[in-house]
Order: sequence, then structure tokens, then C-alpha cells
Amino acid sequence: MKTLAPLLLSLFLLPAAQVFAAGDDNTNSKTPDCPSGQVYDSTLKQCVAEKSSRLSDDDKTRYAYHLAKKGEYQAALNLLDTLKNANTAEAWNYRGYATRKLGRTDEGIGYYQRSLALNPQYAKVREYLGEAWLVKGRPDLAKEQLKTIATLCGVQCEEYRDLQAAINGHPES
Repeated sequence: MKTLAPLLLSLFLLPAAQVFAAGDDNTNSKTPDCPSGQVYDSTLKQCVAEKSSRLSDDDKTRYAYHLAKKGEYQAALNLLDTLKNANTAEAWNYRGYATRKLGRTDEGIGYYQRSLALNPQYAKVREYLGEAWLVKGRPDLAKEQLKTIATLCGVQCEEYRDLQAAINGHPES
């Protein structure tokens, strides 16, 4: 019976594990890759020409972030340059992210501050600003951002966990 117990247990747990795994698969929320010169249109659910007049600033902004997260920083900045209204917290944040990743940290910090001026409650920009302060050798300022993030979304949110990990991995912290 002892050897049968693990087998029986696995038969009961397997369907549950598959259900939970299916629930964790958020491919629908991920932005798909598009060919060069195209951007994902969330309304049409397909890639369209970057210069399409139907393409919203929101879609361009989201896709610029997608490009930046893939390491295509200059392409992200070029796309952000095409926004009709570039004065949004998200656009400034993603511009800051791309410029910081290109090694232009001071410029990136300026963009993060513009983003915060528009939305002081934006946890993601605070995470990235904290990471920029670490690059500049200012863990004290990164920890200030971490404290603010904790008040915005708690210590379990992704932004808090990511900045905490960056601070913990930084030697002078």
C-alpha cells in the first residue's frame, strides 16, 4: 500500500496541477513580437504598420516598452518619438527605461521624474528610478523609492520585490 499511495496521490494532484498551470499561462496578456516597422494593435489583435493612423498612442507606448524589455532600446525610443501625446506617465517611464539601459542614466532619471510629476502613485516608475539610483551609487535614494512603493502596493507587489532584489544584489547597499 505504501508504494501505491504516491501513485494515487499523483493521480489526484495531476489534474489540479494542470488547472493551476493553465491559469498561470498568461500568453493572452503578453505582447506578441511584430516584424520590424510594425506594432501590435490591441483592437485588431494583429501587427500593423507603425505609421498606421489607426494605431493608438497606448498601443505604441505598450509596444515601445515591449521593445525595450527585449533589449531594442533605440527602436523603443524611436517609436515613442512618434506619439501624438508623449506627455504621459507611461511614455516618460518607458523613455527613461530605454535611455537608462543605453547607459544614459542621468537622462533616464530626468524622464522618470517627469513621469512621477504626472503620476506620483506609479509604482513601476519608482522601481526603475530606484534602479537608476543604484547605478548612480545612491542606494539611500533607491531605498527611499522602495519605501514609497511599499505604501503604494505593499511588499508583495512585483515592483517592490524587483527593487528589493536589485538593492540586495548591489554591493554598496
